[in-house]
Amino acid sequence: MNIFLNKKKFYLFILFYSLLAIFFALYVEHFLEYKPCKLCLYQRVPYIFAIFISFVGYNYFKNDKILILIVVIFSISVLISGYHYGIENNIFEEFSGCNAGALEIIDKSELLKSLNNNVSSCKDVSFKFFGISLAGINLLLSLLIVVYSLRTLVYEKN
Repeated sequence: MNIFLNKKKFYLFILFYSLLAIFFALYVEHFLEYKPCKLCLYQRVPYIFAIFISFVGYNYFKNDKILILIVVIFSISVLISGYHYGIENNIFEEFSGCNAGALEIIDKSELLKSLNNNVSSCKDVSFKFFGISLAGINLLLSLLIVVYSLRTLVYEKN
């Protein structure tokens, strides 16, 4: 018996998983004091959407459009985390907004502002869990959710 093939339980799983992912990211940032890069912050956005969408899906679980939206949300998460993981492993180049060293400082006020803004580089892996960066874990888990979502979508239609 597979609990993920039932849509209502699947939405509940997505809701709790997304909440756990957001709380864990905030814990690492605020309590363990690791500064996230811009891509780390962008990776949280699909989870925030997933919290609201899975809550709606739990209450209206017979609508397939909500499950398709979950697939789209976590596919976006796969793209963002895959790109971030690629940057960490020197597969892709860092985009200009992510590079902490690419500052053009014109006057003293901009220098002070840049010193107060502790943005880490997307290349730097500051936190690992079981030897894998959080971007790598996010990539794997988001990919699993996409596969399970598609499987649930197909299984429930037949």
